[in-house]
Amino acid sequence: MLAQLSIRDIVLIDQLDLRLETGLTVLTGETGAGKSILLDAFALALGARGDGSLVRAGQASGQVTAAFDPPPGHAATLLAESHDIDCDGGLILRRVQLADGRTRAFINDQPVSVQALKAIGATLVEIHGQHDDRALVDPSMHRALVDQFGGLGELLARTRAAHADWRAIQAELEREQARIARARTDADYLRHAHAELLKLAPRPKEEEALAITRAAMMQAEKVTGELREAHEALGGEHSPVAALSGLMRRLERRAAQAPALIEPPVKALDAAIDALEHAAQSVEQSLREARFDPRELERVEERLFALRGAARKYSTPVDDLAALAQRFAADLAALDAGEAGLVALTKALAAARQTLERSAAALSAARIEAARQLDAAVNAELPPLKLERAIFSTRIVSDADAPGPDGIDRLEFVVQTNPGTRPGAMMKVASGGELARFMLALKVALADRGTAPTLVFDEIDTGVGGAVADAIGQRLSRLSARAQVLAVTHAPQVAARALGHFRIAKDAADNGARVATTVAPLRSDARQEEIARMLSGAVVTTEARAAAGRLLAGSDA
Repeated sequence: MLAQLSIRDIVLIDQLDLRLETGLTVLTGETGAGKSILLDAFALALGARGDGSLVRAGQASGQVTAAFDPPPGHAATLLAESHDIDCDGGLILRRVQLADGRTRAFINDQPVSVQALKAIGATLVEIHGQHDDRALVDPSMHRALVDQFGGLGELLARTRAAHADWRAIQAELEREQARIARARTDADYLRHAHAELLKLAPRPKEEEALAITRAAMMQAEKVTGELREAHEALGGEHSPVAALSGLMRRLERRAAQAPALIEPPVKALDAAIDALEHAAQSVEQSLREARFDPRELERVEERLFALRGAARKYSTPVDDLAALAQRFAADLAALDAGEAGLVALTKALAAARQTLERSAAALSAARIEAARQLDAAVNAELPPLKLERAIFSTRIVSDADAPGPDGIDRLEFVVQTNPGTRPGAMMKVASGGELARFMLALKVALADRGTAPTLVFDEIDTGVGGAVADAIGQRLSRLSARAQVLAVTHAPQVAARALGHFRIAKDAADNGARVATTVAPLRSDARQEEIARMLSGAVVTTEARAAAGRLLAGSDA
């Protein structure tokens, strides 16, 4: 419920703080006193379109704050929590209107978008008036209202689930059909490419391994060539070992003739020959360890070039060739097994469609019955509201061939205000006063089937009086047993049935330099005096006070 409404610097309102209670609360006052200003300000806090002209003259900004205490688990709390708003202690909606036309929105002092403020406000408050254009007169909402009245939530959820299943299978079937169509178009290419890659048999990370091996073998080739040259120089036909050995033998034969001269060179030559033979052995050992095979290098290079050629051909990295081969295989498998898969999906789609149609048909039948009961409930409320010649009905158009997530029905509330006239949409057929009373009757019928915790009725008693005004008061009082009701009224019969009463007036401000709208709570005698004013006009007579007393006494009975 709305616990408090605070307004600062909006049009003629300087500062206003209203504390509200449960039940029916009325706002009364002379025409032009500012009742519409109060409601416009309240609507601003609920997310209505802002306007710089709302800011009081001479002020840079105005603001409206509405504090609510919604019941646990209410939709407003869930919505707020979805926007990461801490809801402990209730919800405080605040809207700042700047004189330049810009606005800022806050919930529990946390900045939010106007859209979020409006969505949350719509779950907390419904405002109904002669020119209302919200849920009760919006055809797009009528189906939801009938479902709400009939308690069709489970049937609706079942239909939505069936529709979601059907759409999911339909989407999967469409994807498979497109995939198979592509596969058929490229079937020859796929078979050739798959066969080529299957023969090539690429392995993950193979390119890197081959490149490393190739580089190592190329280095080995260069080293082996140099080792062979060294081996040839040391042990080939041009090897100096034979010449040195022969020279050493000749010198040894002369050793007896001049030992002192011969012995040192012989020793040196012998050491040189040993060193050369050792060097030759080392080179031979290195050649054996290198084991360079030109044919192996050729094989590695051919494999590496084949892989890179395939990568260029199929415009993919070498490491992705194996995955590409798997995709080609999957596409070919899909092509080969596609028809069977399509048949299975087609059967599943048909079964899902049948489930959806059965669920939608059951929902439609329940809606027709709920609409019949709602029509009867609303029509029962019309005669006391001076609409005894009017007929309210729910127009239902069903298309079984086009089930949607909400079923097969389009619903619209229509009214016939006089016998012989054609039923039409409420907004087009009913006058302002009639529209307000139709909405009151509809709201009374829907009251125990879920509603916003706060309902606002703006002058729905315009143009009526006597018994009709009393009937409106009775219905507002009945509504207030289930929801907080605020009513702007000119009817004393309505005002007398309220539990709370505020009088709106224009008073002089700034030493008479301007006027300001004020709101004062009325109790006891002051309330009787206000109802007497509503009965008699500018001059309150003794008879009017007595009549006001009787109205108040009768409303308490």
